[in-house]
Amino acid sequence: MRIPLLLSLAILAGCSAPPPQTAPASVTSEPVRTITIGRTAVGNVVDVVNTVEPVAEAVCRERAPLLNCDFQMVIDETPGAPPNAFQTQDEDGRPIIAFTLALIGEARNRDELAFIMSHEAAHHILGHITRQKQNAMAGAQILGGLAYVLTGGSEESTRAGVELGAEIGARTYSKDFELESDALGTVIAARAGFDPLRGAEFFFRIPDPGNKFLGTHPANAARLATVQRVASQL
Repeated sequence: MRIPLLLSLAILAGCSAPPPQTAPASVTSEPVRTITIGRTAVGNVVDVVNTVEPVAEAVCRERAPLLNCDFQMVIDETPGAPPNAFQTQDEDGRPIIAFTLALIGEARNRDELAFIMSHEAAHHILGHITRQKQNAMAGAQILGGLAYVLTGGSEESTRAGVELGAEIGARTYSKDFELESDALGTVIAARAGFDPLRGAEFFFRIPDPGNKFLGTHPANAARLATVQRVASQL
């Protein structure tokens, strides 16, 4: 049996949100709000990056010595991008951590920025992108193969099965990945001299995803409990 190579699996970042949709030219849309950040916020980001980055790289070398541990920090200036942080990799495997301007403006203190940055660094150290891609590939193969057999090789049905399987596979352990990163992120933030409990207060101001089936993020209560548990052991 041959399943057509219909997979086009993007690298799945740890906490990324869907990119904002651009309205067609023929549709009247609200103007994109320009986000600016003040000097204090800029100073906070610079301080957090300079302090957390070497600690994150040291933890990376301790726990995953075969990985590229040279983190690159960037600011996503996409107009209208919501408060968000995400971790990805460049084509050479170098880990990239990005903050949107909206998130920088939303953070109330350096502890929150440090915890978020530490959380994203933990995604890389724990190999979540690779594991998520493997899960997506496994799901795509299973459902794609099933659709291929049940439909007699229909390319359209197989494509749908591959896409659905990839999505289900990628989401299967995503909540576990978030909690794992919260735990290691707590360690990194604390080692860098920040208060992870104060940093995790950011959860109080974001929508609670609850414990949805195949949701990408766990309930905020579970995340806070993880931070509290790990912090109490430090």
